[in-house]
Amino acid sequence: MAMPLSSYSPFLSPLLRIKFVSRKSLKLRFSCCSPVVLNASYSTTTSSFSWDDVYGVISKPDNSTSHSSKLDGFFQRIKTCNRGFEMKSEFLPFIIEEQIAGYVHNQFASHLRKFQDVFAFPEDNLFGNGGGGGYVILNPSLKSPEDRTKAVGDVIKCLGEGVIPGIRNELYPVTTSYGVPAYFSLERAAAPFFGIKAYGIHLIGYVDRDGEKSLWIGKRSDMKPTFSGMLDHLAAGGLPHGITCKENVMKECQEEAGIPRSISNGAVPVGAVSYIDVNGYSYKRDVLFCYDLKLPADFVPTNEDGEVESFRLIPVKDVANIIRRTEFFKANCCLVIIDFLFRHGYICPEDPGYLNLLQSLRSGDCS
Repeated sequence: MAMPLSSYSPFLSPLLRIKFVSRKSLKLRFSCCSPVVLNASYSTTTSSFSWDDVYGVISKPDNSTSHSSKLDGFFQRIKTCNRGFEMKSEFLPFIIEEQIAGYVHNQFASHLRKFQDVFAFPEDNLFGNGGGGGYVILNPSLKSPEDRTKAVGDVIKCLGEGVIPGIRNELYPVTTSYGVPAYFSLERAAAPFFGIKAYGIHLIGYVDRDGEKSLWIGKRSDMKPTFSGMLDHLAAGGLPHGITCKENVMKECQEEAGIPRSISNGAVPVGAVSYIDVNGYSYKRDVLFCYDLKLPADFVPTNEDGEVESFRLIPVKDVANIIRRTEFFKANCCLVIIDFLFRHGYICPEDPGYLNLLQSLRSGDCS
């Protein structure tokens, strides 16, 4: 929940007394320096299994469908997405306009301290994080979203790939909750380093033949910089600044699976899942909007952006067993597929752990 500074009015004076480097304009006055590489281990997992390995898992008999262990594998996949809660005290709150907009690791903050025209670090305990006082704010001379976007963007360019790997020149809105005006826009690759809330769309494409549902599953390209070679559902993507969820769904459907808009326009929004993954200097707070798309029985997806190696149509029950038994799927895709299993009756209230599993699909702040 966003926390207004006004609620701490008796303690505001230290914040108001902060001295910033004087400036006559918004032009930044810093020089780029050689950065120290940080431990930016925010999920760049790779895998080398084949489709034969996948079908080998499917062919094994299921011995747990009626026992208490049925949901254990699902719990493990969700746990993979929600790590590092014990590390939260190592992060400083990132405050914008009297609100907590994100979290910055104290070691990553050591890089930001070099850019005094952009960032400042009050030392009071206004937003105590369990590890001591202090937090990160933007220089108050950066008043407009455009000025903030430019200034923080220049810092990220200066730090470069050595500190923030995978820079994509794609901007994410920085907000406290979905749908509110953005404070500024931030390079996508930097989002975990600033701990901002990030949103994405995830679409499950399925075929229903005689009452048996099957999912189109993709195997990510070995050339992908993240999660290369792993399994994925049909289409997904981060939600950049200035695009609606529905428009993003149709764009990703076309690029990742060759689904024309005449079909993808039928995608149905079915809710959201969320997670918090604290790993190294990364603080991921992701909310994934989920969509279902019932596809024609004769439709075959074709990747157009080079990010998917191939697709297979796999019965839902077999997909569930792959998730339960392996780590073949990209981690956050498991949450989306497990949610599908709930909604389509493959996981039932009679299964021990039903409500706990359902609740764990929204371990992050869904706002």
